[in-house]
Amino acid sequence: MIAVIAALEREVSGLVRGWERRELTGRKMVFSGQDVVVACAGMGAARASLAVEAALAMGGVSELISVGVAGACDPALKVGDVVRAGVVVDALTGERFGDGVGSVLVTGASVASVAEKRRLWNSYGASAVDMEAAAVGRIARGHGLRFRAIKAISDEAGFELEGLEQFATADGQFREGAFAVHSALRPWTWGDVVRLARNSGRAVEALTEALKAELGRGQG
Repeated sequence: MIAVIAALEREVSGLVRGWERRELTGRKMVFSGQDVVVACAGMGAARASLAVEAALAMGGVSELISVGVAGACDPALKVGDVVRAGVVVDALTGERFGDGVGSVLVTGASVASVAEKRRLWNSYGASAVDMEAAAVGRIARGHGLRFRAIKAISDEAGFELEGLEQFATADGQFREGAFAVHSALRPWTWGDVVRLARNSGRAVEALTEALKAELGRGQG
């Protein structure tokens, strides 16, 4: 069985439409398909670890795939481009996970600024940056499971919207209502907020199509 690990349910909503859905304690969601389980528990390394735990509890898992939206470090990448990472680097520890075939994805502890994306591009040759993949890779290595990461670009290398971290909850969710109120009171941010919403939607659509094709091959 393949276990697909995402941060937020909206990142995999198109993939799991019509699947059996279970909500577990601690804001963990598990969706069951044919030979595939999808789990999400929120943003960040700790929450990704909980999602993996929920997926492994289903039994029979042989591969973990970290999926979701990510920020571009490579200036050539555009919104909706799909990055298949052969190397995942933990920015905090320097550990590397993956089979080495494909792009470099760096996992950081928070949403990356433009300056941080540039640093990761220069330091690691990173195509993209996320907040969960290294945690998934670490568990895969510990359990002797295959591992890979598939991410879709939601924000390009030159885009950032300051202050997003303050809307993350302790359990890795995003307070959309509070963010909407915050943005409504700051009209100078409206253009970037609209771009972020539109680009996130495009990234999720691209990710959904990529995963359907990938899992279709894997199950065939």
